[in-house]
Amino acid sequence: MNSLQEIDARVRACTDCPLSEGRTHAVPGEGATNSRVIFIGEAPGYQEDQQGRPFVGPAGRLLDELLNTIGLKREDVFIANMIKCRPPNNRDPLPTEVDACTKYLDRQIELLRPDLIVTLGRYAMNKYFPKESISRVRGKVRTKDGQRILPLLHPAAALHQANLRESIFQDFRVIPQAIEAAKQAPATPPPPNSPATPSDRQLSMF
Repeated sequence: MNSLQEIDARVRACTDCPLSEGRTHAVPGEGATNSRVIFIGEAPGYQEDQQGRPFVGPAGRLLDELLNTIGLKREDVFIANMIKCRPPNNRDPLPTEVDACTKYLDRQIELLRPDLIVTLGRYAMNKYFPKESISRVRGKVRTKDGQRILPLLHPAAALHQANLRESIFQDFRVIPQAIEAAKQAPATPPPPNSPATPSDRQLSMF
C-alpha cells in the first residue's frame, strides 16, 4: 500500500472481518494529503455507512464547527476511524475488528506523516494509551514513539451531554498550539520504502 488511493481501494474491497458482510459502504477516511493533523474517531455510524465518508452525521457537523473555531476546515485535515466499516447498531468495535483494520490506519499515518494525531473518544485514545482514562488525559499533548498525540472527547459526547460542549471547544484550542510546537521540532523521517510525501457512532466517551 504505497499511496492513499491504494489504501482507499483496498479498504472498499476488504473482507478481512465479518463487518464487511453488513456494510453499505466502507469508510476509508478522507482529507488533505498534505495535512499536518489527522483526526481519528472510533467507527462509522449510519450516515457514514450510507455515504462512505467519515464524520458526516451530527457528530461530524459538530466537528466541522469545532474546526472552524480554530481556523481550519474539513478539507485542511485528514479524518479517519479506528475501523472502516460500521458495527451493527453502532455497537463498540470488537478487538478482532480493530486488529483487522489497524494495517490500513497505520499505513495512512505513515504516508501522511502528521505533526499531530488527534484521537476522538476512548477507543481511538486506547490505540496509543490503553491504560489511561480519557477524562484524565484529554486536552494534553503526549508523545508516543516520537509522534505527538492529543486525546480529546469525541464530539458525540457533547450531543449526549450538553454540559461537555464547552470542555470540548476548550480542548480544541490546544490544537493550533500543538501544531506550532511541532514546527520547532525536527522533522520525522519517512518510513523505509515510503515516499517522502503522499502521492496525491453512538460512540463511547470514557
